[in-house]
This record gives sequence, structure tokens and C-alpha cells, in this order.
Amino acid sequence: MESPFKTDILKGKVALLTGGGSGIGFEMATQFGKHGASVAIMGRRKHILDSAVATLQSQGIQAIGLEGDVRKQEDANRVVESTVKHFGRLDILVNNAAGNFLVSAEDLSPNGFRTVLDIDSVGTFTMCHEALKYLKKGGPGKGPASGGTIVNISATLHYTASWYQIHVSAAKAAVDSLTRSLALEWGTDYDIRVNGIAPGPIGDTVGTRKLIPDEIKSKTREYMPLYKMGEKRDIAMAALYLASDAGKYINGTTIVVDGGLWLSRPRHLPKEAVKELSRVVEKRSREAPIGVPKSKL
Repeated sequence: MESPFKTDILKGKVALLTGGGSGIGFEMATQFGKHGASVAIMGRRKHILDSAVATLQSQGIQAIGLEGDVRKQEDANRVVESTVKHFGRLDILVNNAAGNFLVSAEDLSPNGFRTVLDIDSVGTFTMCHEALKYLKKGGPGKGPASGGTIVNISATLHYTASWYQIHVSAAKAAVDSLTRSLALEWGTDYDIRVNGIAPGPIGDTVGTRKLIPDEIKSKTREYMPLYKMGEKRDIAMAALYLASDAGKYINGTTIVVDGGLWLSRPRHLPKEAVKELSRVVEKRSREAPIGVPKSKL
């Protein structure tokens, strides 16, 4: 599928993506590379990284894989330093590493709750913290594109409430909060833009297969405004927009890419039944007397 962006929109840029070896992270790495960037992908499983890097390089993309755990500051520092040592700079950080599983609140252990927060929220901050010195290339008054940019992958679970994902909802709420706070501080001090993306259900991903059984997927589609699951490419295109100069005046915003699902509720009545009810109400309003009758004296 042809990209809506120019192929050189990220030419000369270097991007580091956590959780970049598979799923949405790998698709973002692929699209960043196809649009001119050199990419470093970080993950905990060497065989996944090796396979991903080989695929990226086969497409002519400059790519390296770096093992590391975002929960460990020493790993975060080493991966950032290795990226800069290999490519000479760092322009874009994408925080995509995440943990998720379904569990009721009463069955969730404090350790399980803490683990997801450590990966999603603490891990996101740790990577931002270690990357800062390389992202703050410019400074106040140096121009809108002088600093680097950060994209944090969030979710919509905490916008209302979500069944059996209290740990993820809390973690992603924290991610959204730090996105706004870092956008304020680092945007002002260093011209670093910090934004987020909140994906909805994305087809053909481990997360969707793990969290949404097939029998539920069909029901979900029934009340999605666009009546379909999202694609990994949809998230990658949003990330390209935010990471490039196309989004150079976007800061502190989390873009929801879910087809409008978080706004949705199942239909309680078919559309034709609603039309019939509307006709009945309209007919009654036409036949009803206008105004209030005067009292007899």
C-alpha cells in the first residue's frame, strides 16, 4: 500500500523503539525505516530481535537490535548509548514496550499490578530520562524542530473503565500524564515534542489474540463506528506523523487511533426501529393541542 507520506520524511533521523521486534512496534520500525530513518529496536528476546533486524535490513533499512529491559535503568542507559554510538545521534524515541493480561481485580496480586506499572509507566519514564541528553539538541528559541521527539504508546482503557485490566488502565493513565508533563517541561526548555498514541483493537497482533477471543471480536465489530479492526499500519502512520515535521506543532497530545470505538456503545435498538419510534413521536406532536388551555372563569 502506498504511503501518504514522502519516502524521505524522516531522512537522516535516528529512531529508537522499545518493544520494536514484533507487532505494532515492528511495524513502526519498518515504516520509519522505509521513510528514511535508521532504527534501533530494543527488546528482551534476542531471537526476536535478530529476526526483526534481518527482515528490516533485507528491505534496505539501516537497523540494529539491542537487548534490554526498560525496567532497568542500566539497560536503558546502555541501549541509548549503544544507539548513539552506532548511528551517531538520536532524534526519535518511541516507548512501545508494554505488559498486559486479563485478570479480575480480586485475583490480581500486588506484584502483578506492580509489574505492569514498572514496564509501562516506569519503563517509559526511564527511557525518556536516559534519552534526554541526546534529544535536547537545541534549546529555547532554536526553532520548532531543533529538539528531538518522543512518542509514547498508550491506550483508551482508562478513559472510562475496563473489565479485567485495572493494572493496565492505571499504567496507561500514568503514561498519558507523563506525556503531558514532559511536553510542558521539555517542550519549553529543549524544544522536545512529547506526544502519545492510544491504539484500539489492532488485528493480527499478539495482544488482540490474547485479550479478545474470536467470539468476542465479531460482537466488537458490530458496534465499532468504522465496523472493522484496526491495522498495525494505522498506528505506524500516526507515529510517522507525530515523529516528523508534519506534526511539528503538536505537543502534549495523545491521538486516539481506534476508529471511534471508545466512544461507542452497543445498539439497543435497530436503526429502523428508531425511525419508526421517531415517526410515532412526530405524529403525536402534530396532533397535540398547542399551548395550555385557559382556565374557565
